[in-house]
Amino acid sequence: MTATTVQAHRAAPSPTGPALAWLTYRQVWRGAALVAVTVTGLSAVVAVQYQTTFADALDSGALRALAENPAIRVLFGEPRALDDAGGFTVWRTGTPVLVLCGVWALLSATRLTRGEEESGRWDLVLGGRVRMVDLVAWCTTVLTLAALVSAAGVGTALVTTGTDPSGAVIHGLCVLGSTATFVSVGVLAAQLLGSRSAATGAACAVLAASLLLRMLADGVSALAWTAWFTPFGLVARAAPYAENRIAPLLALGGLATAPAVAALIVARRRDLGGAVYARPDSHAPRTRLLGSVLAFAVRRALAPTAGWAVGIAAYFALIGALTSTIVRFLEQNPRFADLAATAGFGGLGSATGFAAAIFALLAIPTGLYAATRIAAMAADEKARRWTPLHALPVSRYQLAGAEIAVTALGVASLLATAALAMWVGAISTGAPLQLGDALAGAFNLVPVVLLALGAATLALGWYPHAVGAIGAVPVVGGFLLDVVAASTEAPAWVHQISPFAHLAGVPSTGPNVLAGVVLTALAVAATVLGLLGYAHRDLHD
Repeated sequence: MTATTVQAHRAAPSPTGPALAWLTYRQVWRGAALVAVTVTGLSAVVAVQYQTTFADALDSGALRALAENPAIRVLFGEPRALDDAGGFTVWRTGTPVLVLCGVWALLSATRLTRGEEESGRWDLVLGGRVRMVDLVAWCTTVLTLAALVSAAGVGTALVTTGTDPSGAVIHGLCVLGSTATFVSVGVLAAQLLGSRSAATGAACAVLAASLLLRMLADGVSALAWTAWFTPFGLVARAAPYAENRIAPLLALGGLATAPAVAALIVARRRDLGGAVYARPDSHAPRTRLLGSVLAFAVRRALAPTAGWAVGIAAYFALIGALTSTIVRFLEQNPRFADLAATAGFGGLGSATGFAAAIFALLAIPTGLYAATRIAAMAADEKARRWTPLHALPVSRYQLAGAEIAVTALGVASLLATAALAMWVGAISTGAPLQLGDALAGAFNLVPVVLLALGAATLALGWYPHAVGAIGAVPVVGGFLLDVVAASTEAPAWVHQISPFAHLAGVPSTGPNVLAGVVLTALAVAATVLGLLGYAHRDLHD
């Protein structure tokens, strides 16, 4: 075969596009379906709740006070069209929906690109006529179509609950554009960086910076122009159900397209396993914390734990600094505190009550941290990075036990970090929150977080293909169930399924010791059962 023939062979368009699309679809459909159902259900519940509970409870003066409060704008964005069910739903659920979709998008993008390449599963696919750029393009396309499903679900939910169709379409396009942006960011990071963990960390940093930039744009009038450089800010500027602007949507489309085009350009020029910013081929040996299985688990956890700690500290320091402003606002507008209690967030009229409600949210990131650490263990096993360890005279109980112990220690450090950060933020603005109260509120969540750790360990032993998803059920699913059950006045037994329903409002009240013991016992039982399964099953790949 001549050189010209080889070049023509490689330049020919790949005939396996549908096969690549089907392969990508099979890898993402479960997660995409779960995210779509979650954001659709959340939007529908809040829209119905507004019509049945809030519509007649908010007068013009209360809405004006809410819109003028700077702390409210920083946390949730500028309130717009709150006298409309759709506008209220977008304001209350817009940021959580966008963050959830964005996190799923970037995690899926780095997993399907750099993760598959790093594990060696792309080697065989790229041995034929398929080019690197083909794989990257199809992964981006399928993930964008999956984002379209979530966007369509949100828009359909808003239309079927009786809101204005124009606002529903605008909000659906906002969800699509924001999610597609983080798909592109994840894919681009996977082309630029040489490992999945580095690409995921960089993409998550972009999401966090985008959210922070939106907060600054809404809270500081001199920085309002920066909203045009972040998907969260552009969504706010589109103003669904208020102005329904098109220009921010066009800018959002450009923001989503630019990283995707850059990723395709890089993918076309790099080799398999290569990266623009790759680690050096050789460097000085780093032998610290390699003397034992436990020390190795600590070494593996240091960097990700530090990253989680920085993000949690920044958020809770901001929340602490806003505590006095929000409490004062709720004291002057008690109707909003009553409405928050209807949605499951009671006791917001005091600093300790506000802290208790905010700390309940802390169970989600710390629980996800625990689940992702155990999921990383399963991913390393699947990529055969743990094979040398399994060849040593070390039992699987020791290997998994070390990871679980270090993860539990990491959870404790994150809880302490959040408590300290919120206390520092609170005292900086004169809010009456004691350090002991902050620590009590944070560590009140230990049983729920341990439940997530136990669920992840259970999945590690019996269903290692879905460790992260199963580990997230107690915290993410439990929190959503708690909020939905409280908002819809569901039967008591439905509410009791959620572990959050059994948490007391610490520090404004004392802890529920009996519930804590029961939840901890369930977590220990799940952990033990997971360890038994892990010790007796075959290695998966």
